[in-house]
Amino acid sequence: MDLGLKGRWALVCAASKGLGRGCAEALVGEGVNVVVTARGEADLLVTAAALRALNPGVEVRAVAGDIATPEGRAAALAACPQVDILVNNAGGPPPGDFRDWERDQWIAALDANMLAPIALIQATVDAMAARGFGRVINITSGAVKAPIDTLGLSNGARSGLTGFVAGVARQPRLAGANVTINNLLPGAFDTDRLRKTMAGAAAKSGASADELAARRRAAIPAQRFGTAAEFGAVCAMLCSVHAGYLTGQNILLDGGSYPGTF
Repeated sequence: MDLGLKGRWALVCAASKGLGRGCAEALVGEGVNVVVTARGEADLLVTAAALRALNPGVEVRAVAGDIATPEGRAAALAACPQVDILVNNAGGPPPGDFRDWERDQWIAALDANMLAPIALIQATVDAMAARGFGRVINITSGAVKAPIDTLGLSNGARSGLTGFVAGVARQPRLAGANVTINNLLPGAFDTDRLRKTMAGAAAKSGASADELAARRRAAIPAQRFGTAAEFGAVCAMLCSVHAGYLTGQNILLDGGSYPGTF
């Protein structure tokens, strides 16, 4: 299926690795020009080179910086001639007990996982509407639907973003102008973050990381972790010209882990 995206421009945040990179690869494969961001310049440049090799017919621009800061956002937006597709993404805040968190930790979580995406949406969607096409994908977490007690910072910040999107995505001036805003909620994906989480849990439990990973996979109906490539493919589909009637939704990709009907 032709997704109808060739020649569009996308801003993909936190795209040097993991799910962000998976989204960038899928979009580049569809002929989309991309601006990719990340805090780590070395990894970002490696990814940018790989994206160019994947499709020499597109333009790939890399902007190193922290998308959670006004300066990082300004640099990323300045590098993108126009933002037809916005993929909001940022690393999740650390786990812990809410009794131990101070205000600064809450503000950092909100800045990265709620306020930064909102600021980028604010900066781009009206121009999208004026051109008659726009797609915003927010990578949040399966914990939005099934909160995890040790991920309170993430639960709170990402749920705040979810509530915001539920309202703004339904504005007729956006939805009526072919601008859609949706959230992608990943479950357990085979990424560096998952591996680090497993290693940390192993250090505390005494079990090996491989043992913990096997238990985690066994608890997933699909009996495996997801891949960044299949996550990216779903992202690209939601960005396509065929998805203009889908907006304000939370799309859960978790191999069937969430047990609810609705």
